[in-house]
Amino acid sequence: MDLPSLWFGIVAFLFIGYFILDGFDFGVGMAIPVIGKTDTDRRVLINTIGPVWDLNETWVIVAGASLFAAFPEWYATIFSGFYLALLVILLALIARGVSFEYRHQGHGAKWTNWFDWMIFAGSVVPALLWGVAFANIVQGLPMDADFNYTGTFFDLLNPYALLGGLTTLSLFFYHGLIFLTRKTVGEIRERARALAWKVGIVVAVLAIAFLTWTVIANFSVLGLVLALVAVLAFVGSWLTNLLHKDGLAFAFGALTVASAVAALFASLFPNLLPNTADPTLSMTVANGSSSEYTLQIMTWAAVCILPFVLGYQAWTFWVFRKRIRRSHITGDHVDDAVDIEVERSRGRELAQVAASTN
Repeated sequence: MDLPSLWFGIVAFLFIGYFILDGFDFGVGMAIPVIGKTDTDRRVLINTIGPVWDLNETWVIVAGASLFAAFPEWYATIFSGFYLALLVILLALIARGVSFEYRHQGHGAKWTNWFDWMIFAGSVVPALLWGVAFANIVQGLPMDADFNYTGTFFDLLNPYALLGGLTTLSLFFYHGLIFLTRKTVGEIRERARALAWKVGIVVAVLAIAFLTWTVIANFSVLGLVLALVAVLAFVGSWLTNLLHKDGLAFAFGALTVASAVAALFASLFPNLLPNTADPTLSMTVANGSSSEYTLQIMTWAAVCILPFVLGYQAWTFWVFRKRIRRSHITGDHVDDAVDIEVERSRGRELAQVAASTN
């Protein structure tokens, strides 16, 4: 494998990691006004991602820096053509980060509700626009011979791209709900599980339509295989969620996101940006990459640094692996008793279902 192809894979890996990690952050943010019935509930939801959301978000910075260094032409065309969309994403991420830090600084429900809705909007907007952006990358853009984007902002809002945006929006929402079943207990956990079941149906319809469109329009054997893996992984996540296998449901959900994003990159390769105006002038890994020497230095840096980054990420999740309870917020163990009773009630229901099937 040549170095440009290797770095195409590394960039894909970094974006896959970002969408898995910040994807459930977006999903939790979207769930706040739906599942958070009280301020305590909403604080529980926020605390599930509180220790990790900023670390998860750094993956997009590393991915963007790698894109800039390894494929400067790709970076320049994307950031100039998608300037307004990426600016909106950045502002949404800033609003979300500020809200996490400031919602507890004021007094009264009006203050906290304002920041809760900022978290919601700061989660919905990136979840939607990332899908729109990547769909446009896979589909291609009108460019001149120097890879300058020649379309308009509204050209980016085409049917395929909008379907991609709705797919990522619903998939990240589902991913976040499954994460909540893994990180909460009692009533909040059951609300997340029930909502994930319903959202999962929407995800299935949108994802199958989007992946089918992608495979047909940009056929590759690897892309087809990865799309099928994404579908099977999602079915596994949806079923294990119904069976209260929270760890498996989340693992299958992460595999769904990973294989779906990988399918997009596989369908794109060896192109970086297809040129819809003149396919012979498309940007590829060969004509859009940095020099061989630059890629060699970057490869050695990645070999030395990436294991430490992955190790730190794994250690962080291990440290903050415990479930969040209402009593962690209120200090009132009556809340624990309510959650335990909900868990016991669900356990009895599952036992009755198992007995009736036998």
